[in-house]
Amino acid sequence: MDELNTDNINGTKINYYFICPTKLWLFSHNIHMENNSEDVKLGKHLHETTYKRENEFLIDNKINIDFIKINHENNTTEIHEIKKSKKMKKAHKYQLLYYMNYLKKEKNIENIKGYLNYPNTREKEEVILTKTNEEELEKIIKKIQDIIKQEKPPIVQKKNICLKCAYYELCFI
Repeated sequence: MDELNTDNINGTKINYYFICPTKLWLFSHNIHMENNSEDVKLGKHLHETTYKRENEFLIDNKINIDFIKINHENNTTEIHEIKKSKKMKKAHKYQLLYYMNYLKKEKNIENIKGYLNYPNTREKEEVILTKTNEEELEKIIKKIQDIIKQEKPPIVQKKNICLKCAYYELCFI
C-alpha cells in the first residue's frame, strides 16, 4: 500500500473513528467540547489520582501516552493507556495500536508492549502490534482522512453512548 500522509492523524482521531464519525469530523474541524464534559473530567481525575507517580508523554504533538515504562531486563518499552471503563474497548485498543505503530515506524523503537489499564476494575490487558494490525491501521487512517475531507459532518447516528457524549448538544439540540 502507498505511504499515507498521516500528518493530520492522532490517537484521539483513531479513538473517535470507532466511537462516532460525526464526533471525529467535529473534532477534526477544531470543534472541541471535551472540556465541558463531566465524563472527561472524571477520566482525567482517575488518571491523576490512580497513577500519581507516572508522567504523560506527548511525542511530536501527535501521540499523548499516559505513561511509559522501560523494562531493562528484557529490553522492552511498555506503553500504558489508562481508561475509565471497557465500554469502548475496540477504540481504546486501536488508539494504543496507533501509538505503538507510530513509535515503531517514526521513532524506530522495537520490542514495544502495549497495555490498557482499567483502574476501576483493577485490570490490565496486553495489546500486541501485529502485521495484520498495521495493515488495518493503514485502512483506518485512509477512512479517517475520507471523513475529515467531507464538507459537512456525517449524518448523526443515535447510539446509547450519545447521552454522555461531550458533543451531544451539537448533534441533537
